[in-house]
Amino acid sequence: MMTQLFEPPSRGPAPPIVFVGRNRRGNWVAREQRGFFGGLFINRAQALKYAFVENGRHPESIIEVTREIELDFRTDP
Repeated sequence: MMTQLFEPPSRGPAPPIVFVGRNRRGNWVAREQRGFFGGLFINRAQALKYAFVENGRHPESIIEVTREIELDFRTDP
């Protein structure tokens, strides 16, 4: 009788963390943790929807912040 070992499927890379909050002008911002993507939004719902779609539909990786957050993109290669 052969015993077969079960290996759980490997989890891929962790989904990107996206911060959602308001900037100093009161606009809603969604920004990937390292600045790889992001956007400005009129309301919270649109910012959260964008974050959800862009991070591969992982709500657990969306963090709403209470401090001001600015949209800044990295220019590093």
